[in-house]
Amino acid sequence: MAHKQRASHLTIPSEYLHASQDFERFLQDAREASDLATRHQVYTMVQGVLQTFLRRLEVRHAILFANALPPVLRAIFVDDWDPNEPSRPFEDRATMTREVQALRRDHNLAPDTSIRDVAIAAGRGGRFLARLRRRCARPRRGMRGPPRMAASRLPEGDADGVAPARG
Repeated sequence: MAHKQRASHLTIPSEYLHASQDFERFLQDAREASDLATRHQVYTMVQGVLQTFLRRLEVRHAILFANALPPVLRAIFVDDWDPNEPSRPFEDRATMTREVQALRRDHNLAPDTSIRDVAIAAGRGGRFLARLRRRCARPRRGMRGPPRMAASRLPEGDADGVAPARG
């Protein structure tokens, strides 16, 4: 009897059960937002945006951000991360977009709107953008520095955290 009770607490979280399907939907939304032709092009754009953002976060903010991401995006975000690398300053959108476009330059077709396009895909369907804003804006015990730093870099959206559609 005790074994059955214990077993019921060992369920796999739904975010892991549906990780692949959720990621495919995210890629499709990013593809629609960016007008890129293939999943491979979209993946490179998404990876470039995540790496560009990660390079500008202090380790503690990067961990907060990663914890708010869905599993596959979280894995992409921290892949090849060197937490000892000093964080870069946030620069203007054009400079950061060129950094996104520099990833696998010969195979990267990320548009000039790539940062916005990934943010739009992140906000569609009430995905994680609202949860991300809440987690990044909430002060953490023992943390120094601006707790709203990461949240201030996220695109504005409606009450559900959905970024505005392209105009």
